[in-house]
Amino acid sequence: MNETKHRKVLHIVEAFGGGVYTFLVPLMNATCEEFDTTIAYALRPQTPKDYKNQIDSKIHLIEGKNFVRSLSPIKDIKTFFEIKKIVKDVKPDVIHLHSSKSGFIGRMAINCKKNTVFYTPHGYAFLKLDDTPLKRKIYYFIEKIAALTHCTTIAVSKGEYEIALKLSKRALFINNGINIDINSPMPNMVNTQKPLICTVGRICYQKNPWVFNQVAKNLPDINFMWIGDGEMRDTITAPNITVTGWIPRAEAIEKLNTADIFLLPSLWEGLPISLLEAMYAGKPAIVSPVIGNKDVIRHGANGFFASTPLEYITIINNIINGKYDIEKIVSTAYNEILKEYNTSVMSSKYAILYRNKGVNDE
Repeated sequence: MNETKHRKVLHIVEAFGGGVYTFLVPLMNATCEEFDTTIAYALRPQTPKDYKNQIDSKIHLIEGKNFVRSLSPIKDIKTFFEIKKIVKDVKPDVIHLHSSKSGFIGRMAINCKKNTVFYTPHGYAFLKLDDTPLKRKIYYFIEKIAALTHCTTIAVSKGEYEIALKLSKRALFINNGINIDINSPMPNMVNTQKPLICTVGRICYQKNPWVFNQVAKNLPDINFMWIGDGEMRDTITAPNITVTGWIPRAEAIEKLNTADIFLLPSLWEGLPISLLEAMYAGKPAIVSPVIGNKDVIRHGANGFFASTPLEYITIINNIINGKYDIEKIVSTAYNEILKEYNTSVMSSKYAILYRNKGVNDE
């Protein structure tokens, strides 16, 4: 019998939706054969309705009673004690905290010297440009205080890792990955005659919907699609943009596959799952040069960078007019997903950490 068969891994996540959900479910499913896995979580609007069917039946589910996304002193104090109780009841060998809020409350509630604790920010809160400078400074201070605990930060990209090192030397990075079929054929080429341009995710400040909308307005003869929904849906006013609303993940992937070009004008990222999925689906990606995006994309080699609506429009027109070797660019991106940015590679690296229960205490 594998000696780690009954080693217990507890995941704690407040934001169980969107990219965090897409990251965490495949990771748990891939490692639950070896590790006795439990997840404590809170539901979000983006959480799939059938999420329990997507999670391996061997995984134990604990829905948090007090986990909330926004700051709530009363709820946050209750969450503090709730996490302490969950840890006491589960008695895990390894605890993995996900997202800034779970990361902070979890590191305060758990004795990180007595327990093996990992923390993955999935995009630091102090990078959020929709918050005031004061609030961002507070978030940074909170992260700095929490980093004093005996916890190892696991960044999801090299860029996030470099930021983590400014907070604590107890840090490493494992690139995000997506589920793939290693034997899948190269996707069909881009339809440059009448392309469909899409993005995927929550319509929120982070995803910069104004730029997506402006690009569409300036290309009225081209169809655009936003796969997702969100609180800033009213910023999408161009008549040639279709907003799908929240749809099941399988359906979202199908719609992504029908598109020809992928746009991601984000203001900040960790390492976006949607970008990896677009690369795997054979879509030339035009993205903003922020952390996460620039850890994956190399301009002109496996995708493109753009910072203004005009730059996005210029690249789109150049793709349509055949000014790039799109077949080579798309093929390079696709093969990099097969080699590095997939669940198999990602989960094997996490399994090594869970087996070894962390890094050296140097």
